[in-house]
Amino acid sequence: MTFAWPYLLALLLVAPLLLAVHLLLMRRRRRFAVRYASLSLIREALPKRPRWRRHVPLVLFLLSLASLAVAAARPQAVVAVPMSRTSVILALDVSLSMCSTDVAPNRLAVAQEVARSFVKDQPSGTRIGIVAFSGVAQLVVPPTTDRKLLIEAIDGFTAGRGTAVGSALLRALDAIAEVNPDVARTGIDLSASRGIRGAGFEPDIVVLLTDGATTQGVHPIVAAQQAADRRIRVYTIGFGTTDVAPLVCSREQLGSNVFGGRFSGGFSGPPPGTRRSFIVLDEPTLQRVADATGGSYHRAADADQLVSVFRNLPAEVTLQEQHVEVSVAFAALGGLLAAAAVGLSLAWNRYV
Repeated sequence: MTFAWPYLLALLLVAPLLLAVHLLLMRRRRRFAVRYASLSLIREALPKRPRWRRHVPLVLFLLSLASLAVAAARPQAVVAVPMSRTSVILALDVSLSMCSTDVAPNRLAVAQEVARSFVKDQPSGTRIGIVAFSGVAQLVVPPTTDRKLLIEAIDGFTAGRGTAVGSALLRALDAIAEVNPDVARTGIDLSASRGIRGAGFEPDIVVLLTDGATTQGVHPIVAAQQAADRRIRVYTIGFGTTDVAPLVCSREQLGSNVFGGRFSGGFSGPPPGTRRSFIVLDEPTLQRVADATGGSYHRAADADQLVSVFRNLPAEVTLQEQHVEVSVAFAALGGLLAAAAVGLSLAWNRYV
């Protein structure tokens, strides 16, 4: 358990201080008590009851003060949030290098097939959004439970020039902010509040797949810091091999793309046997992005490995730890204890 205002736990000292004052007053009362000739007559006049009863209301009252002091410090409990309350943003690279045929038929086609399977396999209540990026990033589908809409968007991916990993991450964070009021948009500076909101993560996550390195836009590490400030985990996936292979995009993959542009004609990479490789995967940066946000980095060199990565992701994020404030529970407990103390005091100690 953590506390938003831990310094208010100093109020817990009030209970032992009151107990000390009570004991001091009882001691002074005994010292200056009036002496009677026969105490037996007084004992006969008082009702018969166990002596411990006179102390129960005081104990309950002190426990009430302690509970209210804890409530004032705003305690936060860590609870497991099921994935059905999670928004998963798939940020998928659709740059021209994704047309590399080192993974048959090409990387983009395999990524599309695996993304479709991932969408179909998620619990029905899980919201999924899709960000596609090449030189720029665009939110293709906001977080939704409409599986048909998501699959249609994945089927419609087309390739573009450039790779903007950082911009894709920022766009994904803004998509989460639209559906989670506890997540601020990326235009808001949260650097001054780092470490104040406590540990833990929001239940929403970003899954980012790329086969290259950033060529334009915001640097991924800068975007990762924004994700970390918002307590959003980012799971990064590096896809492809270092083998030399031609780039061959299908007609659909070169059609009108999500960014409003169109590539005319076909496009293919260098012929087989040339020395140029179409993968410049920046694994160190992807690892740093994952580490900075509390996620993890995964490497997939072929279709089977990519399928395995996506299958294992739900096991990592099915239950997310989230800090929930429980001040109300402690305040209610304090109120009940105080009421019990007053009630028992009136019922048991009417003759004292």
